Amino acid sequence: MSALTSLFAEWRDLLAWPWWLAALPLPLLARWLLPPARDGSAALKVPFGARLDAVAAAGGRGLRGGGAGWLLWLAWALLCVAAARPQQLGEPIRPPQVGRGMMLALDLSGSMSEQDMTLGRRTVDRLTAAKAVLADFLDRRVGDRVGLVVFGSRAYVLAPLTLDRDTVRDQLGNSEVGLAGQETAIGEAIGLSVRRLRQLPEHERVLILLTDGVNNAPPDPMRGAQIAHDEGVRIHTIAFGGDGGMTLFGVRLPTPGGAAEVDEPTLRRIAEQTGGRFFRARDTSELAGIYAEIDRLEPVAREGKAVRPRIERYPVPLGGALALALLAFLWPRRRPA
Repeated sequence: MSALTSLFAEWRDLLAWPWWLAALPLPLLARWLLPPARDGSAALKVPFGARLDAVAAAGGRGLRGGGAGWLLWLAWALLCVAAARPQQLGEPIRPPQVGRGMMLALDLSGSMSEQDMTLGRRTVDRLTAAKAVLADFLDRRVGDRVGLVVFGSRAYVLAPLTLDRDTVRDQLGNSEVGLAGQETAIGEAIGLSVRRLRQLPEHERVLILLTDGVNNAPPDPMRGAQIAHDEGVRIHTIAFGGDGGMTLFGVRLPTPGGAAEVDEPTLRRIAEQTGGRFFRARDTSELAGIYAEIDRLEPVAREGKAVRPRIERYPVPLGGALALALLAFLWPRRRPA
């Protein structure tokens, strides 16, 4: 019994509809079981009737090894094989499984225009540096749903959670300082991100928040952190930028532009309350290292179960059947008189 089961499994892998092979003896059964015609008159007159009669006669002789009958039998056999849908198993592939639902919250307040970052050999503003590092981070998140929230005076969703990382990258590249206002609404950015992450299973919800300032717009960031904790959202916070001023004999002086120092204590409490991590990046290389660390903390999904795609091969026997049938049809005309 096990041998028959194994044989059936092998046929099932090669043919999608193997039961069509049962039609192979139908012409023989029709010849043996159907009654013969009462007279030799043709039931249907066609211009090429004589040629069809010759082919039919050849088919009768084909069982004894003569004429175009063998071509017809082979054509019928190939037609049955084509109907059974022969298939070939392709090379195994491992499609990625979705691992995380990750929202990226990026500060676009006025302080992100500070030109205090080095990218390659160029001095660039903070937003340009953050974009470059975030784009590289997106390239490594294969299998994750990623969304983008930007915030200033208000928070806005530029890209909803999606597997299309190219779309997120495009929206990231088009963002500009001041697009969402000049203030820093960290609490609203957290709340909006949490609402977007609710659609995912709890263990997949992650928010990465990058800012270089202090919350100065409602609501309270800690209220947002409490909501994130209740919804099972981990928040990794990144304090980005310089120290917010110069020092003279150990005393910090305000910058001429009046840029506020990043609020490290609040960002640290947000991360601790939600089970995430707090990071401090004062330059581009530190920021890149932080995102590499987040890659380790939030690993991408592993490859899924290996599958072998089925490649249809029925056109080959079908084409052979048509060619043999045409050859059998032309055979009587090619024979010498």
